Amino acid sequence: QVQLAESGGGLVQPGGSLRLSCAASGSIFSIRVMRWYRQAPGKERELVAGINSYGSTNYVDSVKGRFTISRDHAKNTVYLQMNSLKPEDTAIYYCYLETARRNGYWGQGTQVTVSS
Repeated sequence: QVQLAESGGGLVQPGGSLRLSCAASGSIFSIRVMRWYRQAPGKERELVAGINSYGSTNYVDSVKGRFTISRDHAKNTVYLQMNSLKPEDTAIYYCYLETARRNGYWGQGTQVTVSS
């Protein structure tokens, strides 16, 4: 079993920055990909950013140039650096991990609120 612990959410003013972290623990043998999703009130969950085992990254268009996903292999941790935050970035952010065997695991979510 794999557990994901997210941290780093909070309240920030427009234009500000936050850094989310997601630490994986448990029976981790091989990680295929780690991703960040978000879900705003009344909206469906959307993929924000992902990073695979080779370090290749992808982003939803709305965050390109503002968000950066990175990964510390030794710590089994993925980060999401969020800069130039906008009110429309307000959502619950979820970490997702997929193993090489295609088993998927979700974190509990962390709230990000962008407001003045």
